[in-house]
Amino acid sequence: MKRIYYIAAAALTLAACGKNDSENAVVEIEEELPLVTVDVAHSMDVAQSKSYTANIEAENVNNIAPASPNRIKTIAVDAGDRVVKGQTLVTLDRANIDQLRINLEQIEREYKRAVQLLEIGGGTQQAVDQLKAQLDAARSQYDNLLENTVLTSPITGVVTARNYDPGDMTGAQPVLTVGQLSPVVKVLIGISENDMNLVSKGMPVSIALDAFPGETFEGKVNRIYPTVDTNTRTFMAEVRISNPGERIKPGMFARVSFDMGTKHNVVVPDRAVVKQTGSGNKYVYVYSNGRVSYKKVELGQRLGDSYELLSGLNDGDTVVTAGQTRLADGIQVLINN
Repeated sequence: MKRIYYIAAAALTLAACGKNDSENAVVEIEEELPLVTVDVAHSMDVAQSKSYTANIEAENVNNIAPASPNRIKTIAVDAGDRVVKGQTLVTLDRANIDQLRINLEQIEREYKRAVQLLEIGGGTQQAVDQLKAQLDAARSQYDNLLENTVLTSPITGVVTARNYDPGDMTGAQPVLTVGQLSPVVKVLIGISENDMNLVSKGMPVSIALDAFPGETFEGKVNRIYPTVDTNTRTFMAEVRISNPGERIKPGMFARVSFDMGTKHNVVVPDRAVVKQTGSGNKYVYVYSNGRVSYKKVELGQRLGDSYELLSGLNDGDTVVTAGQTRLADGIQVLINN
């Protein structure tokens, strides 16, 4: 109604006044409309680079622990030490194994006597068979305990954790953890299922590490897990990173960037995008024939002082870049530029 009042006032003024007065009336009318600045949305090829964060992990991890609880006699290494495959790391108490060795030797003697008696007709095959079964069981038990009395490293790598000291009784935790850091390390990344068709085995990626600012490391997708997590709607991809000199350590924070080609999408100035109060929705006011309309948009990447839009606008749409605070859907406006 306020707009109608001013138009009527302007008409009366035009009838009663001269040219100068009528121009002032027109200016008065125009001042009632919100002034906006506009620009044109345009489509272009946008590089589809996606970045994900993850922690570096060792290529292989081995937990060094005995098969059954025992008291630790010696630990030859500490966290951070390099070890080689087959190196002795931990020795455990031998009291039990010495007893088993004595028992094994006793059964071996009895078995040999039973065989000799059978050969001269003084024994039975049943007795020989029974002692042979006892001998095999005792030898297996002895060998197993012997193997778990001296613990060696199955890989060449670095000790990443030590959980006990000599004299401790082994428990639920491993005595040591050894991680393989060369020739590669890895990261496991949860990728949106929307990008599943864009990620493939062998795909090159670039990695930035907070520990080495300004450096970029190269990697490749080594494995893609076949299922999607129903809670996060992501699938796991394993990326392997070359690690000469073992500079990259487990636990380092990594940003992994995937080059997923290009898409032809609409781009608008960042000033055109407005966040809806009370929600995470983004929208843009589109100008057409003297009026603006509210358009909800889905943002892609930020491109300097512009945004890529995944949906919501068309190429060539005129968008408002300044003056949005006075706007509402469908109202008339004046272009300031």
